[in-house]
Order: sequence, then structure tokens, then C-alpha cells
Amino acid sequence: MFLALDFIYMPSQDVDKDLKYYLEVLGAEEVFNINDEGAQVAMVNMGAGPRLLLADHDGPDKAIMIYRVENLNKAKSELSKRGWKKDAELEIPHGPVCTFTATDSALRSTSWCAQKRMNS
Repeated sequence: MFLALDFIYMPSQDVDKDLKYYLEVLGAEEVFNINDEGAQVAMVNMGAGPRLLLADHDGPDKAIMIYRVENLNKAKSELSKRGWKKDAELEIPHGPVCTFTATDSALRSTSWCAQKRMNS
């Protein structure tokens, strides 16, 4: 059902400072750095794992794992049969997403299932 852990959303109070650290200290590769309408978003590639998305716009104050699924409606249906509960549905540039929170583990985490747009 899950194709990949696509990327990790990392909230940032200072994207430029955080981006500089990832590039200069950790040796990451910059994928993009966009500052538009008062919001800055940058993505870095750390190697074979999922990319990191640094964002300073209003949003959650913790990291969010973005999982790729082939068909969001099928994934929601299958997960619901297992007792999963969705939080919200929204659109991001990557495509439609459905948020959920893992509450039955020691480490609570918020995750998104995302269905990739055909042209992205």
C-alpha cells in the first residue's frame, strides 16, 4: 500500500539558517529554495533516504512524514478496515493528502498519505 516515505516536512523558524547548516555542515544537496508570498520552503536531499522539506509557513510544529500511495482513496479504504482514523484531507503541490496521527505507539507522529499528481 505505501510505496515510499516520500519526504519529511520539517518546520523551521529560519529556513536560510537551517538550509545553510544542512548544505555546509551535513553535506546535503539543495533541491529547491522558494520564497513566495511571505513563506519560504526549501528541500534538501540527504542521500538515498527521503528528502527533507524545510518550511517556515504556518503549520505543525513537529516533523511530518509524507508517505506515497498509488491511490489515496484505496489506501484510506484499506486503512479504515484496520481501525485507522483520518484527521483531515487537503491539497499540497504534490497532490491530495490525508493526514493521520499514530496514537497507539510510544512515539506519537503525524503522517500524511499523498497521491502523486500525474504531472509532478
